[in-house]
Amino acid sequence: MALAKADSGNRPPWDTYFMDIARVVARRSTCLRRQVGAIVVKERRVLTTGYNGAPAGLKHCLEIGCERERLGVPSGERHELCRGLHAEQNAIIQAAVHGVSIRGGILYSTAYPCSLCAKMLVNAGIQRVVYSGSYPDKLARAILSEAGVTVERLGGDSVGAKGDSAS
Repeated sequence: MALAKADSGNRPPWDTYFMDIARVVARRSTCLRRQVGAIVVKERRVLTTGYNGAPAGLKHCLEIGCERERLGVPSGERHELCRGLHAEQNAIIQAAVHGVSIRGGILYSTAYPCSLCAKMLVNAGIQRVVYSGSYPDKLARAILSEAGVTVERLGGDSVGAKGDSAS
């Protein structure tokens, strides 16, 4: 029995396909405030995934609560008070742990990276960031722009290496 050909009209574009995967990854998040998923792709192959949550072996915020929430810290501020790692950080760490080079890769994230993650992405050699949700961090935009990283909001305009124009 021959396999039926896939209907090319129903196949999602690559960016949509990879963002859909990042959204599934985000469902593993243990953060009480925001569930974020990220994947790193190179040559149309998923290299690593990450979601936001406590370091391996530590209690999750789902179990012990959120210090930033208790203190009323706004989103995008006082990252040092959070016990969790960001999705982008976990994707980068997984590459290091498993000896996978992500230089020249594309990061797909369900949220715009913060400034801490932006610096790590630049040093890891990520050349393009595709995101779906906004994040209030102007420094991140400036860092990615200065480094020449292409940033695009899925469904939005490509902004090349000039940073993100969407909010």
